[in-house]
Amino acid sequence: MKKNITIIFILLTISVSAQAVRKYSNEFLNIGVDAAALGMSNAVVASTNDVNSGYWNPAGLVHLEDNQVSIMHASYFANIANYDYIAFAKPLDDKSAIGVSVIRFGVDDILNTTQLIDAEGNIDFNRISLFSTADWAVTFSYARKLPLDGLNIGANAKVVRRVIGDFANSWGFGIDIGLQWQKGNWNFGLMARDITTTVNAWSIDEEQFATISDAVEGQNQELPESTEITIPKLQAGFGRTWVHHYDYSFKAEIDLNVRFAQTNDVISSSAVSVTPAFGFEFGYSELVYVRAGVGNFQEITELDNSTSIGFQPNIGVGFKYKGIHVDYALTDIGDQSAAIYSNVFSLKLDWELFR
Repeated sequence: MKKNITIIFILLTISVSAQAVRKYSNEFLNIGVDAAALGMSNAVVASTNDVNSGYWNPAGLVHLEDNQVSIMHASYFANIANYDYIAFAKPLDDKSAIGVSVIRFGVDDILNTTQLIDAEGNIDFNRISLFSTADWAVTFSYARKLPLDGLNIGANAKVVRRVIGDFANSWGFGIDIGLQWQKGNWNFGLMARDITTTVNAWSIDEEQFATISDAVEGQNQELPESTEITIPKLQAGFGRTWVHHYDYSFKAEIDLNVRFAQTNDVISSSAVSVTPAFGFEFGYSELVYVRAGVGNFQEITELDNSTSIGFQPNIGVGFKYKGIHVDYALTDIGDQSAAIYSNVFSLKLDWELFR
């Protein structure tokens, strides 16, 4: 019982969260938000223009004509982990807008069996307790139109809170900058995340951590380091929208996701790694939408040391009526990548609904 899987999960979580592999901290912030964007494989940095722009590219908030609120829920790892998001944005005037969003990725009701066996060696199930491990991010966004026609700029200030029961917790802070430029039916976007590097400072309860180390024999008994850093990332994209007879629309976008580290992205060097994403959306009468996309191209090493290219295809649908937008996405169709598929639902409300 000492090697209960939940205890191992705790130990691994703490070690991964705060040890030396700092280039990939706060990865929960890379999952994405809004089922409409996820259905397009996150290829929206150039075209995003609603409340969800606070996440994808804050410059897109200037396109808001009224207040909006958005919520989303998704489950991962056979419903063990829950991913939730809520955002609100409003225009300040015809040139600027603000927004705020909250993201939570967590696993709840984990069994803590570190105290299962008392000092006399007896098993006492009443000593089992429950705890949660959760990652939180609160983002404040501001966007403004620039004097050059069609050019907009936006910025995010985000606070990151990570909690692993009573064992460890951290605080972090980061800044994002985004640009958008619209020329006719063409859209161009640039999003720089964590431009100052996001630093998470961990506080670890040594006494609580010691109970885990004692419970999982043969595991690392040393405390992990107390600081982790998220290095900057860059997203660049361009897209175009076609409208036919006012009722039919088609939108396509290509994005490049750049990380300044060597990874297993399809394009990789010692200094930079790049993976593309392609997204498409067909709309009818601004009422029904069908979406598809493919991204997350990765070089995968098989068990026999051969390599293959993995990718993540997504599809989605959306419905809009007055100020109500309901969207659904199914990610990783056909299990073509190492990612786990998920059903994602989101709801967006425009204040025009209440007027």
